[in-house]
Amino acid sequence: MKPSITSFEQFWPYYVGAHKDPLNRFLHYVGTACGVLALAVGVLSLSPGFVVVAPILGYGPAWVGHGLIEGNRPATWDFPSWSLRADFKMLGLALRGRMGGEMIRLCGVAVPMQRETYR
Repeated sequence: MKPSITSFEQFWPYYVGAHKDPLNRFLHYVGTACGVLALAVGVLSLSPGFVVVAPILGYGPAWVGHGLIEGNRPATWDFPSWSLRADFKMLGLALRGRMGGEMIRLCGVAVPMQRETYR
């Protein structure tokens, strides 16, 4: 059942809680990066095929992570725009080594990825 969430600030803890497994987060990072890269290549080279596959590359790994690793429903299905925003926020925090700290702050525990620290 879709939770009652009315702002991104309410959504963010829900989103983080659905991404506790570091392998799932890694799949999200890969998907987000590949999706952005495909979109950029498609736009810059005027190749619509890359633009078409960008969402598949972006969401495919993430949905695999939810189905096979977390065993939960992707937030994208209920909150598409906030989920996309959260994907970028999570990737940005991970690249800065701060996602582990965010996991602790919001979930109380974290299994860190290589670059994630507890700041």
